Amino acid sequence: MFPTHRPRRLRTHPQLRRMVRENALTTSDLIYPLFAVPGESVANEVKSMPGVYQLSIDKIVEEAKQVYDLGIPSIILFGIPADKDIDATGAWHDCGIVQKAATAVKEAVPDLIVMADTCLCEYTSHGHCGFLEVGDLSGRVLNDPTLELLKKVAVSQAKAGADIIAPSGMMDGFVAAIRAGLDDAGFQDIPIMSYAAKYASAYYGPFRDAAESTPQFGDRRTYQMDPGNSREAIKEIELDIAEGADMLMVKPALAYMDIIHQVKQASNLPVAAYNVSGEYAMVKAAALNGWIDEERVVMETLLSFKRAGADLILTYHAKDAARWLGA
Repeated sequence: MFPTHRPRRLRTHPQLRRMVRENALTTSDLIYPLFAVPGESVANEVKSMPGVYQLSIDKIVEEAKQVYDLGIPSIILFGIPADKDIDATGAWHDCGIVQKAATAVKEAVPDLIVMADTCLCEYTSHGHCGFLEVGDLSGRVLNDPTLELLKKVAVSQAKAGADIIAPSGMMDGFVAAIRAGLDDAGFQDIPIMSYAAKYASAYYGPFRDAAESTPQFGDRRTYQMDPGNSREAIKEIELDIAEGADMLMVKPALAYMDIIHQVKQASNLPVAAYNVSGEYAMVKAAALNGWIDEERVVMETLLSFKRAGADLILTYHAKDAARWLGA
């Protein structure tokens, strides 16, 4: 004897399945990461991330126009400077690579939302996300001196035209410091998307190739979160909310969908999920070998982030996903 209700009745037709679908992915959910480098007409493919390039500013502008035409509302800029030093000078200089890229994009595509990654690892000679004790090879970043640098970075990025500041270094108090710096400089209306729950993950490997930011010694486990912890993520987001964050991010996404869900349940702020480089690279490698249907796997993965609670998704698949959504 079958029950009166049969769930399969609502699966019999594509349009019926569409009508009762609980979650949907749109181009408005997507943010596309871009890597800016000095020079002209530069497009260096990242070997560990097929289809992703380090781009000179003229090429960044071309990409930004494509992104906007596809209906994607935002990009996030990462920078690889010509020179690095212990003070991360290239991160906060008014003529820094991200600053110049942000200005160029806003001039060319004013309605595209430009988000700036606000961190120091791409700009320090040692590859860590802030000040280190002299002679300390453990990678233990000095928290409070780093906050002063991050304020300078955020203000310079806002001056250059960045619409959103996205601090990613996981320093204690970085949201409050940046908020104060922006407010004091007259940028009270610039929102902060905090990398609120950023884990010390092995999934970042290809990104470090793209951003040329691999630590020269030690690792980042003294400031990024331990993968075994979930309650700590809620503590982190509560602190960032209290300090003035406008949006929250969970990074990585694929192995941390439980964290995305918990963060969404614990907060009324928009939640972003970063579909990181290692997640992208695995899909691309399998697709290039003919082992998976790339489009179906990508769209299923992105939809799963929405189901977990993400309002926004940073993903290197963004342009392809926008094309597939529009097909």
